[in-house]
Amino acid sequence: MQAAAADRLASLIRDVPDFPKPGIVYKDFTPLLADPAALALAVELMANPFRGQSIDLVLGAESRGFIFGIAIAQALSAGFVPVRKPGKLPRDVHAVDYALEYGTDRLEIHTDAARAGQRVLMVDDLLATGGTMDAACELVTKTGAEIVGMTVLIELGFLNARNKLTKYGEVNSVLKY
Repeated sequence: MQAAAADRLASLIRDVPDFPKPGIVYKDFTPLLADPAALALAVELMANPFRGQSIDLVLGAESRGFIFGIAIAQALSAGFVPVRKPGKLPRDVHAVDYALEYGTDRLEIHTDAARAGQRVLMVDDLLATGGTMDAACELVTKTGAEIVGMTVLIELGFLNARNKLTKYGEVNSVLKY
């Protein structure tokens, strides 16, 4: 059943060669978002492994993590916490700088976005090198909250990001390439 559901979703993912730069094959999931049944199915497949695990908060990284994060928070009856790029949050923040292929980037979270004892599920659209997810997890650890696991729509398994993230908990991906 789950394999058929994943095949249905995979049929809606478009490969876009040489985007955002030559040699990269971009996984465009916007056709999936435009299909109400597929969108609902994706949210369910991302949320289901974490049902019954007393998730208090779902955390999504800017910006595509917001797309699935809020829907998964609703599905799990949890709150939602945005992780933003610098200068987007109006109050005191925890910040983490992390490495990109060519340079660094920064993510921020409000210092009071989560607290000790809260159980957090991390959400993003794609797990590639794991840099964004690792930085977001580091932010959550600064709040004292507990990371239960991570869920993504697409995992690029050949990049082996899962290996560096399992220290934070279970990694669930709906589609693996």
